Amino acid sequence: MNVVADGKLNDSRIINIKDNNKKREFMLENLCCANCANKIENQVKNIPEIKTAYLNFLSKKLIVQLEDEEKLDCVIKKIEKIVHKIEPEVKVLYEMKNGELEKNEDGSEKKKYNIENIILGIGVLIYASAIIFKFQFRIELALYLISYLIIGQEVLLKAIKNIGRGQVFDENFLMCIASIGAFCIKQFPEAVAVMLFYRIGEYFQDRAVDHSRKSISDLMNIKPDFANVKSNGEIKKVDPEDVNVGDIILVKPGEKIPLDGEIVEGNSMIDTSALTGESLPREVSIDDEVLGGFINKNGVMSVKVTKAFGQSTVAKILDLVENASSKKAPTENFITKFARYYTPAVVVLSFMLAVLPPLLVTGATFSTWFYRALVFLVVSCPCALVISVPLGFFGGIGSASKNGILIKGGNYLEALNYVNTVVFDKTGTLTKGVFKVTKVKAYGNFKEEDVLKYASFAEAYSNHPIAVSILKAYNQEVERNLIKDYSEIPGKGIRATIDECEILAGNENFMSDKGILCEQVESVGTIVHVALNNSYVGYVIISDELREDSRKAVKDLKNQEIKKVAMLTGDNSLVGKKIAESIGLDEVYAELLPDEKVEKLEEIYNENGKNGKLIFVGDGINDAPVLARADVGVAMGGIGSDAAIEAADVVIMTDEPSKVSVAIKIARNTKKIVTQNIVFALGVKFIIMILGAVGIANIWEAVFGDVGVALIAVLNSMRTMKFDNE
Repeated sequence: MNVVADGKLNDSRIINIKDNNKKREFMLENLCCANCANKIENQVKNIPEIKTAYLNFLSKKLIVQLEDEEKLDCVIKKIEKIVHKIEPEVKVLYEMKNGELEKNEDGSEKKKYNIENIILGIGVLIYASAIIFKFQFRIELALYLISYLIIGQEVLLKAIKNIGRGQVFDENFLMCIASIGAFCIKQFPEAVAVMLFYRIGEYFQDRAVDHSRKSISDLMNIKPDFANVKSNGEIKKVDPEDVNVGDIILVKPGEKIPLDGEIVEGNSMIDTSALTGESLPREVSIDDEVLGGFINKNGVMSVKVTKAFGQSTVAKILDLVENASSKKAPTENFITKFARYYTPAVVVLSFMLAVLPPLLVTGATFSTWFYRALVFLVVSCPCALVISVPLGFFGGIGSASKNGILIKGGNYLEALNYVNTVVFDKTGTLTKGVFKVTKVKAYGNFKEEDVLKYASFAEAYSNHPIAVSILKAYNQEVERNLIKDYSEIPGKGIRATIDECEILAGNENFMSDKGILCEQVESVGTIVHVALNNSYVGYVIISDELREDSRKAVKDLKNQEIKKVAMLTGDNSLVGKKIAESIGLDEVYAELLPDEKVEKLEEIYNENGKNGKLIFVGDGINDAPVLARADVGVAMGGIGSDAAIEAADVVIMTDEPSKVSVAIKIARNTKKIVTQNIVFALGVKFIIMILGAVGIANIWEAVFGDVGVALIAVLNSMRTMKFDNE
């Protein structure tokens, strides 16, 4: 553990994220107030030396990005000052792992809670005796005061400290004013009850938040604890972060695979559900790639590490999910702003309620209206919303990750609610992207072997799946040293010179541009025409297989009342139309160059209207411009693909386009629960305020309107983590 003490930095943790900017991570131990977390975040953001900052209340992490690394020591002092001003009990820690934090808190916090519970129990006994037994007025008052001080000492001390620091409008101050006010008008039982029920409610609320933290932690418990490294004939158990690329690790049955790698010995069945959401195990053997976070089911495997832990798939997933809270949903931003003005407004209203009626209404007494104003004060705390709304979005993101869907922020999760148009790429998205030569036809004096040979020489330097399939079908060594003047014409074809002979390989438009007559082929597949010295040689047909759940993906989206499901492809019109008809697409746009895909998406976007959102689903490698232009870019086949994780707002960790509809379902479920919390919390509070103003509601009910509603809202938010896709 490295601690920031007296403004001095003992060590630092530098996080490398996708934009390669350094971010500093602090752990705020004992942070238990969501409202205070918002205040800390807002004030840290205003530090001039800080570029960006966000505080994840659930993980207790404050992550900041500096304008200038040389000013780190100055920034640390400012952060410490802000944190200690708002929450003096919070400790600012550096490079502390979650497990260590839990262990540290479990030891000290249990003792603290035990002592507090004993003291609280004594206060409750004194309070109960004052209610049950009939004592003289002075003795009764003394008992109520003693029980009040015992039960409310923590709240009173916090309120006094906060007032000294200029923080007046917090829940501690409101509870103190309400309870002291009740004493002033001789409502002794209610004065103590305010503190007692507030303490009980806070206790259960804290337990609920802790439980939700644990639930999210369990949901994302994919980080391996250790790695068995083979070294000089021995097996050493080390931290995954200490393993180097090229090391050989041993993975036994039942263990998590600690890092990304390639199997060099053994075979087994592996459980990929933690990363992909897939329930069925997968068989792997020598030369197969495995990822950190997979679970080895039965065999013993030796794996050669191909990525350091910081660059591994599991580390990137954890980083994306943990940092997703930095991109807040519009609803979260609204609640944060609302909370800033809500409490002061209610305090002003309560003051007016206490003062104006006795002055303006004949027969109105100050004590009556003062009591009603106290109800306003008690019910005004916005914690129910400040805690439950971010918790709901975080739970939704965690639930999505459990289903093999990475959503990079609450803003994207909320945007999925308003999607009415989904546009798919074809190759590698609706189809497997696994091409196979299904037909070769030669013309004139040429043979089929000649067509494949010339096509293979033309495609020799290309990594495109079509080129790979042609080379595989040729099944002979291509003498690349013979290839001269190689050039690729995007969206059309390839030109190359071999032994002073010009070879052209590409689509029909490419041949037409060169003045070469070729056969017009009507076939489902990609047609590569081949010409030698401007003489037509023949063509090769390469077919791509449709994914098993492409039809289901389109059907599910239409069942969700998505207005339009379309496809963009660079392939020929015939192939595009055949696929569109077979899976039920509304529209298909074919023979598009990369820049034309963006233009076509713009057209669809303009037709879509301002109220709806548009999703583009692509492979995350070749479709970056289109992914960036869409309201929500979804990358398919993201597992192990750095490019896919970088390019999109949402990453599907499996090759299933049907997961797009699952993401929309999770988003709608999350939004529904968050909306329930907002309506419920504000509804109950406003009802109690109105009833309190007319003299029907009392302080007991107001306490429920504060801590009781917060507890119910937190428990309701936890339902976002238990999404059922059935």
